[in-house]
Amino acid sequence: MGILVVEDEPTLAEAIAARLRAEGFATHLAGDGPAAVRTAQEQLPDLIVLDVMLPGFDGLEVCRRIQAERAVPVLMVTARDDESDLIEGLRTGADDYLTKPFSMRELIARVHALLRRVERAAEIGSNGGAPAESNVVPIGTGFGPGTTAVRKPQPLRFMAIGTSAGTRLLEIDPAQRRVRVGAGRSQDEAHLTPTEFDLLACLAGQPRTVLTREKLLAEVWDWLDASGTRTVDSHVKAVRRKIGADWIRTVHGVGYALEAEPILGDALEAAGR
Repeated sequence: MGILVVEDEPTLAEAIAARLRAEGFATHLAGDGPAAVRTAQEQLPDLIVLDVMLPGFDGLEVCRRIQAERAVPVLMVTARDDESDLIEGLRTGADDYLTKPFSMRELIARVHALLRRVERAAEIGSNGGAPAESNVVPIGTGFGPGTTAVRKPQPLRFMAIGTSAGTRLLEIDPAQRRVRVGAGRSQDEAHLTPTEFDLLACLAGQPRTVLTREKLLAEVWDWLDASGTRTVDSHVKAVRRKIGADWIRTVHGVGYALEAEPILGDALEAAGR
């Protein structure tokens, strides 16, 4: 698999590339914004390690231009620890981020976790919403443990709890990896990144159940080190921005819960569907 490293500090760029090559990856280097976009077009990397501060134009603009042409997982690297910068990076299509200084061990762990998630999503998509090694999928939410049934999961639909704005619905389609949100028959598609979709799907697997940040890191990011909990917080904020803040409840000091009730069959008709 090929990885594009976009970093304007030559020593750091070479160190990252050398470590990635030692892990068996083919690497390409770019030192500024225009070169990053050009190299991504020519080499079609499987993943991009992208610094935010670049000459030419910054990493946010690089991410926008690359994602507009081809969806590719992006691990953004920033020297700034400002949360608004991190959220802006996620909004442009980045899947994860690291704050400088970081260890090479952590970088490699994040790269492998990102690639595993991409492979898993592609596998599910190519098999109609079910993992290739499984002949059956869970019923109920379609994500969490449960009784096995049909192979292709149906779209999951939820009704918001405690809203004064009338009936609000959330639909999550695991086969097509699409999310729609709205009221009654009027629904708009929310364009989530692969990581944002996986996060929402994980919460939807156990609606109204609080999942700790550590559990979300393990389930969504395949990352077992609790030092990445700010990654969870930033992605939750990005999801809320796209589907509405009231769908996900924060339990301070613990984690998050999807604040919604699953609805099926006749309940859909009653909700205006």
